[in-house]
Amino acid sequence: MKQAVILSAGEGQRLRPFTATRPKVMLSIAGKPILQYVVEALAQNGIRNLVMVIGYRRREILDYMGSGEQFGVDITYVTQEKQLGTAHALAQAKEVTEEEFLVLPGDNLIEADTIARFVMVKPEAVLVKRVDNPVRYGVVTIAKGMVKDIAEKPEEAKSNVVSTGTYAFTKRVFDFIEPELDIPDVLNSMIARGKLISAQETDGPWLDVAYPWDILSLNDAVLHRIQPNLGGIFETGVVVKGLVSVGKDTVVRSNSYIMGSVVIGNNCDIGPNVCILPATSIGDNVVISPFTDIKNSVIGSDVNIGPGCIIQDSVIDKGCVINGHFTACSGEADVKVDDEYHTVNMGAMLGGGCDLGNSVTAQPGVIVGNHSQVQALKLVSGRLPDRSLVV
Repeated sequence: MKQAVILSAGEGQRLRPFTATRPKVMLSIAGKPILQYVVEALAQNGIRNLVMVIGYRRREILDYMGSGEQFGVDITYVTQEKQLGTAHALAQAKEVTEEEFLVLPGDNLIEADTIARFVMVKPEAVLVKRVDNPVRYGVVTIAKGMVKDIAEKPEEAKSNVVSTGTYAFTKRVFDFIEPELDIPDVLNSMIARGKLISAQETDGPWLDVAYPWDILSLNDAVLHRIQPNLGGIFETGVVVKGLVSVGKDTVVRSNSYIMGSVVIGNNCDIGPNVCILPATSIGDNVVISPFTDIKNSVIGSDVNIGPGCIIQDSVIDKGCVINGHFTACSGEADVKVDDEYHTVNMGAMLGGGCDLGNSVTAQPGVIVGNHSQVQALKLVSGRLPDRSLVV
């Protein structure tokens, strides 16, 4: 395989508020968009001819990825104007694909080792993996190494083997796309007409992000594989333990404590007396004031966090201003996304550009929309739409 098609057109509505201003593939995990991890995994396996199907907020992708030269690849872009499904997205790439090619989702975290053997398989094939919660995915029925059926998000799963959304195809697949809109339906149609599709299993890292709190599990997984790098300036009394990466021009002030795995970006101002605990990512140009504790959280770029805050199992998007003594403690919560209810352990999910006054408390599971304002001493819970005002 020398070519891959990356499906990157989707919005990710269930991930709002974080996808209101960017496509799902551009969600930042440990300082990089998910899409970049996919591109790097392909490049490490020698696949540098990439076709990227873009659509929703495509300018974000174009501006960041460019020609692909900085990532050691060559990117050709095609556009899916209406996001009608994965097969419809693939059909947009028909004119620029080679005889054989891979197809990957741009919004699933995958590593080079996960696809290392798959890039050598003979099409047509699907990469599968055993998971704990198969009903979230396409459950694959396999007999003698061949796919017999894919049931998309069944009420009851016949097995724990699911499709990763990664495929090896020849151009023959385009003969089966009409009138199907999603690739699993295309595969079922191919099987019904006697085509053989092999199932190749991987035990390598593969993670999907479907809900806001999934950002935390992806972040944790990536942070376990970072390379330690202590850039910036460390004042007296700073303690650093474990896997920690600190960017250039960042200042970690006296008596702060950082226990990895942790990533801190460039030009940040941390402390003094700040405690940053494992599974935390902090973007660029972030200010964290004294006596603040952060654990298992993702803090976007250009965020300003005041003194005496406690932030656990939370995602705070870029450009938020949080005044002192903000509390977002983790706890079990029932969270509604669309018409689904999920019981999760989490703190707060804050969209970009929020402004919180002093001594605000976020109940576990709160999701606050972009550019919301919360006045001092308020308790916030549930789900707040974009540009909410809590007085």
